[in-house]
Amino acid sequence: MKKVKVALLGFGTVGTGTWQIINDNREEIVKHCGYEIEISKILVQDTTKKRNIDIPEDVLTSNFDDIVNDEEIEMVVELMGGIDQAKEYILEAIKRKKHIVTANKALIANFGKEIIEAAEQEDVKFFYEASVCGGIPIIHSIKESLTGNKIQEIIGIVNGTTNFILTKMTKEKASFKDVLKEAQDLGYAEADPTADIEGYDAAHKLTILASLAFNTPVIFDEVYREGISRIDKIDIEYAEQMGYIIKLLAIAKEKEGELELRVHPTFISKYHPLASVNDSFNAVFLKGNAVGELMFYGRGAGDLPTGSAVVGDIVSILKNRYNPYSLTQFNSNMPNKKVKHMDDVTCEYYVRLMVDDQPGVLGKIASCFGKNGVSLSSVIQKGENVRPVALVFVTHYTTEGNVQKAMEEIRRMPDVIEVANIIRLENGKK
Repeated sequence: MKKVKVALLGFGTVGTGTWQIINDNREEIVKHCGYEIEISKILVQDTTKKRNIDIPEDVLTSNFDDIVNDEEIEMVVELMGGIDQAKEYILEAIKRKKHIVTANKALIANFGKEIIEAAEQEDVKFFYEASVCGGIPIIHSIKESLTGNKIQEIIGIVNGTTNFILTKMTKEKASFKDVLKEAQDLGYAEADPTADIEGYDAAHKLTILASLAFNTPVIFDEVYREGISRIDKIDIEYAEQMGYIIKLLAIAKEKEGELELRVHPTFISKYHPLASVNDSFNAVFLKGNAVGELMFYGRGAGDLPTGSAVVGDIVSILKNRYNPYSLTQFNSNMPNKKVKHMDDVTCEYYVRLMVDDQPGVLGKIASCFGKNGVSLSSVIQKGENVRPVALVFVTHYTTEGNVQKAMEEIRRMPDVIEVANIIRLENGKK
């Protein structure tokens, strides 16, 4: 049985999961690809660090040259994270004709086109299934199983940390601050949770999915992004009263050749399949013109789920490395499609204001909405003769630009104390 030597860059959570899967499932892997995979080198910062897994001393190295100069190593698996050094190592490995597997969504979202062009020039494979939704095979499905479809939209819960937080806030009526602290204590959230709670992680993943689904190079900065830090338990209560659940959604749609790309908290109907995706699970809801509606569900992170995707990519490369065209790569020569400016995106909106309970204030606000082309579906007022009182408006479909123009004027009204929140609705009607 021929052995194929592979090197890992990084040996954290995903690296240890990958090591475990390759060693525990060795026979199954051989059956699928006809090769025995040997992890011959692992790049780490400290080779003397005590680890939970017993690894031969000659496998660990702190010198990348030990990997890139080893002609017997055919594949490099980047699991170190970060951007600059990971990019440098990957491009150098590509120059040495080594195939690449990575789980680095930030790297791909920002520099995927450059890396893919380099891989194509050197005729090596570049696979990245583990970069989106852990063990869920969404990239493989888009590029292989669904190639007979024109994908019309992707709506996903692609960040487990924010989904855990919103689930706890919904079920336990807890505050954002308290649940974030719990998520950090449990290891779901980092000490600096910005990438998760402000939507950067989800936007990186949407950049990758949209590029593949719509066959166009998407630039990360073109994705509109909002996080969940402004979500209050009172917003969750209003959502429930109206038949909705709040989720951080990554949304990509193609309409008449233009793309909508946005990540933000969203009211979604409690009957939508995504509404029942709770805790740290991920799910991607996809609509194709032939297949109709599909949903992919599973663990979006973790050592074994993400390691499973990494090993799947290694096996795919071994099965396809002599194939000049790899379906799991997108073509660097794809045509550019226009991304719609957020001001032109059409949604329904939930708007919560805190105001002085003065005669005529509701009428003035409603008039301001109407003047700016925003039609109201419903108004809720709770509390009387208190300061401040909550006014909640739900709009009919209107453009983001119209809503923001109205809000500029409303913020200047003397009786308006605060624009507490603006949240978009997603009900699939448009």
